[in-house]
Amino acid sequence: MKGKRLGEFEEIVLLTIGILFDEAYGVAIKNEIEERTERKVSMGAMHATLVRLEDKGYIDSRFGEATKQRGGKRKRLFQVTAVGQQALIETKEVRDDLWDSIPKTAFG
Repeated sequence: MKGKRLGEFEEIVLLTIGILFDEAYGVAIKNEIEERTERKVSMGAMHATLVRLEDKGYIDSRFGEATKQRGGKRKRLFQVTAVGQQALIETKEVRDDLWDSIPKTAFG
């Protein structure tokens, strides 16, 4: 399964796409991540991650309608695939297992 595991930023992007659902496009995803994590995200990092997630089969994309506000450009909208959802579930299970395995006395 090498190359199929989620990195931290990939996980955050996938979860954010799920949160935004029908409004998940590059700038909206970037803004939501910045707001929720209080961390700056470059469009280059966002674009590279979206391409990587699509290459892995974790997301699909489609073009929305052209709008006057965007100068006739269409938004590229993203959605999490069933494979992406499974990757998120597996990642959450690993994290939950790790958290559950910490002895109660370890953190005082």
